[in-house]
Amino acid sequence: MFITLEGPDGSGKTTQARRIANWLASLGHDVLAMREPGGTEIGDRVRAILMDRANTHLDPRAEMLLFCASRAQMMAEKVRPHLARGGIAVCDRFADSTLAYQGYGRGLDLGILRVLLDFATFGIKPDLTLCLDIDPHTGLQRRVSDRGGMNRLDAEPIAFHERVRAGYLTLAAEEPRRWVIIDASAPPDVVEQRLRDVIGARLRAHSAAPGKSA
Repeated sequence: MFITLEGPDGSGKTTQARRIANWLASLGHDVLAMREPGGTEIGDRVRAILMDRANTHLDPRAEMLLFCASRAQMMAEKVRPHLARGGIAVCDRFADSTLAYQGYGRGLDLGILRVLLDFATFGIKPDLTLCLDIDPHTGLQRRVSDRGGMNRLDAEPIAFHERVRAGYLTLAAEEPRRWVIIDASAPPDVVEQRLRDVIGARLRAHSAAPGKSA
């Protein structure tokens, strides 16, 4: 099973992805925890370029292609083999981030992006996408106080982050069977329990489906 966490900056995806991966592992599942961009030696080098606030001149097309390059390496090296072995992969961001940030946020053509994403991901889509939704102002305030500091995308104008959030909500509405929206403004423990409830129910349904196993 392939589970992804999406949402605006500052929604707590990284914290919750780690918690969920640890919880699933404690239940005896073979869990692969990944983050985007990165997750591989090559991907981490690409991440350094994408997150560096000094790279303000990075063209949106180049930005999008770098994200896709990191993603393709992650899928080839880590995620596809793990899923083929019957494991669970939990990823902090995935292809929907490109649609939200470079598509809705930057204004790149969504049709072209979908074709490139299908190529970069080997046509693999998540079984479940959890959108941690939060008001961009609140999310960015969290990022300012985050020990990790602000990255290049965090530093974009608030209007950009509002477009990204709207993009996520549009994507969720288009595929309601795959997406579940979680209120990320709640305390972390409350958010985690809601995620556990959703994932637990989906895992039971996934296991019960013909030819499927978690």
